[in-house]
Amino acid sequence: MGILNLLFLSNFSLFLCGLLHASYAYNVGDRVPLFVNKIGPLHNPSETYRYYELLFCHPDQVFEKKENLGEVLNGDRLENALYELEFLVNKTQTVLCHQKLDRENVAKFRDAIVSDSYYQIYYDDLPLWAFIGKIENESWTPNSKGPKYFLFTHVQFNALYNGNHVIEIHAFSEPNHFVDVSEDVEINVQFTYSVFWNEISTPYKNRMDRYSGTALLPVFQQIHLFTYVNSFGLVILLMGLLAVLYKRHLKGSIGDEEEDKADGWKHIHGDVFRCPTNLPLLSAVVGSGTQLLFLVFILSGLAFLGILYPYNRAALSSLIFISYILSSALAGYNSISLCNQYSETGQEQSVLLAGIIFSVPVLVTTFSLNILAAYFGVTAALPLGTIFVIFLVCTLVAVPLHILGAVVGNRYKTEIQSSSITKKIPREIPQLVWYRKTPVQMFLGGLLPFGAIIMEFHLLCSTIWGHKIYTVPSILLVTFMILAILTALLSVCLTYFQLAVEDHEWCWRSVLRGGSTALFMFAYCIYFYFKSNMSGILQTSFFFGYSALMCYAFFLMLGTVSFRVSSLFVRRIYRVIKRE
Repeated sequence: MGILNLLFLSNFSLFLCGLLHASYAYNVGDRVPLFVNKIGPLHNPSETYRYYELLFCHPDQVFEKKENLGEVLNGDRLENALYELEFLVNKTQTVLCHQKLDRENVAKFRDAIVSDSYYQIYYDDLPLWAFIGKIENESWTPNSKGPKYFLFTHVQFNALYNGNHVIEIHAFSEPNHFVDVSEDVEINVQFTYSVFWNEISTPYKNRMDRYSGTALLPVFQQIHLFTYVNSFGLVILLMGLLAVLYKRHLKGSIGDEEEDKADGWKHIHGDVFRCPTNLPLLSAVVGSGTQLLFLVFILSGLAFLGILYPYNRAALSSLIFISYILSSALAGYNSISLCNQYSETGQEQSVLLAGIIFSVPVLVTTFSLNILAAYFGVTAALPLGTIFVIFLVCTLVAVPLHILGAVVGNRYKTEIQSSSITKKIPREIPQLVWYRKTPVQMFLGGLLPFGAIIMEFHLLCSTIWGHKIYTVPSILLVTFMILAILTALLSVCLTYFQLAVEDHEWCWRSVLRGGSTALFMFAYCIYFYFKSNMSGILQTSFFFGYSALMCYAFFLMLGTVSFRVSSLFVRRIYRVIKRE
């Protein structure tokens, strides 16, 4: 137990330090921390390797920086380097080292250049990138033997400072300093670097803003504006439709027994609160969806407070993991509360299913991909120590919290709403026309919301599977709220149309209608993959594995929103209907 506490506290303390990203002040000549991280193909973001997999200049003793949980989950492997970038000290053509590359290492560098590989460095916690080499196609020349592959041997660092703080840093691979690695022959390489410092007026607290600058370009602002205008138009249209339905079919007839025959939904007031089929599974879906909704708003709130900035994916990974663990009680509470509203049995099953309905697919997918990553030797492979910590935290923290939430929900359970007004014999559902059946309603319930946010979803995919930030948390939150509102309004409309034809099995239908947007999302992910330049078994597996998990999370969240709103709507319109 002491080992567990040590591992967890060390990871948690490092995580907090990363979140707070404390201000580091330097004097002239102070050594600023620099770590090399990883290398990988530009178009395969999941296929990254340790920096020293290629024979770059390295210290006599290479040590790995102690990383927090988020950095490990993000595939970061920070190691020391020979670069010495002292604060405000300019350098020109400083020799880093001399390397003798044998034929095998020359081939490795050439393969990296063919795949447009880059390397990443962290300087004062600021990420920077540079390409390893370049390709020149000489096929147009008479004596050409094909393309030439050149390895860059010089890096120029342009650092910007304000007072005693590092504000920005850029790395440029000098195109005029290179060696030819087109053939498998031994070569001697001299690696050099230069450093130039310039002053800038940007305050230290805003130094991370440039990483999300792409999202604020005019073209992307137009995309955001188009999404909002399109979405608000659909919201107004659906609200108008609901107003018409309420005025013509609900307001004048609720409680009016003389007009019962005019409205089919009144005839099923004795069946509409009947216990749904597979109640434990339904409760688990709603409980897990509520937990994920809470997680989304927690992350958004932390982003607004400045604790989570867009490019710190390591902090994002840590926050997602810790927030999900600590919010486990919500899944247990909401699942058993919903189960208690319809039945006196099945509570144990609902709590168990709520605990595994999302976490098990995540763990199975993650560890399957981890085995694949370990086979290919990429940095995405989690160390055994990290796997051990994750397992213990889930077992000793998430499970007790989940059970605690279930105990609280069972203690403060509400009255079973189906016991007093539900008929003993279910009413037979009339034969439905094709456009009133579940598949068609799922198509309508998913197509309209997805059509409203498709551009933002494309930017989200580009951000996740790319190297630039095309959207920011505030825009994502507004987009998600629009998506939830559209899902809710459509759910109310389609639920009314379902009840109007005396179909009282609305519970599962509402979940499937709301969650169907995730099916369109996954279909777009498939389209996005084939339009991208990603390739290879490893990258393909990572893309579809994590895209499927993301869309599954959207299914649970939107299905929960749809069910909750439909439930409120059904209770409202049947509140004054008397029992026959």
